[in-house]
Amino acid sequence: MFDFVRKHTRIMQFLLFLLIVPSFLLFGIEGYSRFRDKGETVAEVDGQDITQVEWDNAHKQEVERVRASQPNVDLKRLDSANARYITLERLVRERVLAAAAQKSGLLTSDQRLRRALQEDPAIASLRLPDGTLDKERYRQLVAQQGLSPEGFEAKIRADISSRQVTNGIMGTGFAPKSLADLSVNAFLERREVQVALFNAAEFASKVEPTDTEMDAYYQSNLALFQSTEQASIEYVTLDLDAVKKSLVLSEADLKTYYEQNQERLSGKEERRASHILIESPKSAAPEARQKAKARAQELLLAVQKAPDSFAELAKKNSQDPGSAANGGDLDFFTRGTMLKPFEDAAFALNKGEISGVVESDFGYHIIRLTDIKTPKKRSFEEVRPEIEVDLKKQQAQHKYAESAEAFTNTVYEQSDSLKPVVERLKLELHTAQGLTRKPAAGITGVLANPKFLAAIFSGDALEKKHNTEAIEIAPNQLVSGRIVQYTPARTLPLAEVKTQVRERLQAARGAELAKKEGAARLAAWKASPEGAQLPAVVTISRDQPQSQPVALVEAALRADTTTLPAFVGVDLGLRGYAVVKVNKTLARTGVTDESAKQDQAQYNQAWSVAEISAYYELLKQRFKVKFNAPKSVAVSGVDALASP
Repeated sequence: MFDFVRKHTRIMQFLLFLLIVPSFLLFGIEGYSRFRDKGETVAEVDGQDITQVEWDNAHKQEVERVRASQPNVDLKRLDSANARYITLERLVRERVLAAAAQKSGLLTSDQRLRRALQEDPAIASLRLPDGTLDKERYRQLVAQQGLSPEGFEAKIRADISSRQVTNGIMGTGFAPKSLADLSVNAFLERREVQVALFNAAEFASKVEPTDTEMDAYYQSNLALFQSTEQASIEYVTLDLDAVKKSLVLSEADLKTYYEQNQERLSGKEERRASHILIESPKSAAPEARQKAKARAQELLLAVQKAPDSFAELAKKNSQDPGSAANGGDLDFFTRGTMLKPFEDAAFALNKGEISGVVESDFGYHIIRLTDIKTPKKRSFEEVRPEIEVDLKKQQAQHKYAESAEAFTNTVYEQSDSLKPVVERLKLELHTAQGLTRKPAAGITGVLANPKFLAAIFSGDALEKKHNTEAIEIAPNQLVSGRIVQYTPARTLPLAEVKTQVRERLQAARGAELAKKEGAARLAAWKASPEGAQLPAVVTISRDQPQSQPVALVEAALRADTTTLPAFVGVDLGLRGYAVVKVNKTLARTGVTDESAKQDQAQYNQAWSVAEISAYYELLKQRFKVKFNAPKSVAVSGVDALASP
């Protein structure tokens, strides 16, 4: 199908025209939009539907966000039913809070929105030296989230309004100190225990499975013995460096660039000046400014009568603390380093000349030019290497857009090979073997990029070994690849994995034997505690587990201590089994005033989260939330709401 489309593009365009135009004529644009937007309702909030299309789009955005922050994340995990349901619950939560904000009149003003945008570090970094926002870079930033500037600002406005729904509860969460102390101290209580560990590995060493048992285990656990799918690929990248390599600079271009940039290449002219400053900020009252200007005029007359007294007058009268002591000397400076009125005046003087009164934002200046340092003109041959670097960089920036279009079109139109684009744009063809959907540890760059990996293992590229589309993996960097050889995932034969089967079966049987032995000892020790032969006593708590497994610590701390000693058995899975004898309960120690305050704050926060969770459940009932999509094993909307 794709081959036919590529080879008969104009025919397909004509057919599409014949199909689409009548549909608009018959049903109208509005009806066509309704048809396009139609989708199964997956959830309802306040009488408003959330469609399958909206869910898909929200999950796509969430996947892109996670991939951007965690490039090596497992893509299969992101596309699991569990992950998708979490996205739906988050989407429902946003709709619930938005409805609550709207019904409560919690609106966000333009001023509050502006303040939020100004406080965003990512947006603050886009400010130009004059304080204005670089609108093009701002547009690019929000486009990465699939939004226009207007859409992004609407989203921020909605987020602020929604946060007001829960902020009031979060800020008022409070529990009495007595309750906090009781709960925290109980949670961090210590216990003196003795632990008998029945190690599965010790029992596993005694297990000798038969061939029949191994075959049965293998057949029952085929998923454990799969080889990973792999691909050998070719790929080609287009970036500014690649464009630079293809550029050939003419001698005429180099010389023209030299002539146009002689001053910059040779260095800037430097000037040395001294000044007398009479301070009067631009914000000062008009009367104060006029008085300062009159004083500057008096000093100018004195300087004009006795030019050699400039330094002495500066020491006595200049209000610039940085230069007055040096007779007003400012040392050498170039254009762009001083205030513009001062700079214009200084660069208009000849050596030894004195300016008139010059007004600036700081006040009024009298300037004397004391020296001029003219840079030595550098020859063409001296600066040729610099010119080549600068000119190639400039030309590459201009040519990249043209090359990117050619790259995109070529890899699509000539989809059976990357050689045409390599030859056309003079690029380098790279190869890689053993590529998998999830990059191996230590792999970086193109071969670790999730967008590229998703494309290379997609249907058309995988089944027909076509080139992938041109994928932008970074600003000014495109890549396309194709599979040369593909090895699908397969179940490895028993002969190849017999050692692994034996080890797994031994481990499983070892854990069973350990549990059986541990359970028997537990029953015997409960019946006759004095006969228990156990290791030395150790004191454990949740914050000081003493290297004991979490399950063991939890079991020991949850054990009923009405009668001591108390015995409890703990199944540790493949690690084995443990019998814990609880001898004594001990109060928490090391509590200071500072730690008590921290405990109180954390407990209050936990209490607030619990109240928000309860409030959210109330809102779900109020706005008649209904999930139509089947529930997956996922984090609940309540938990997601409480999470940061």
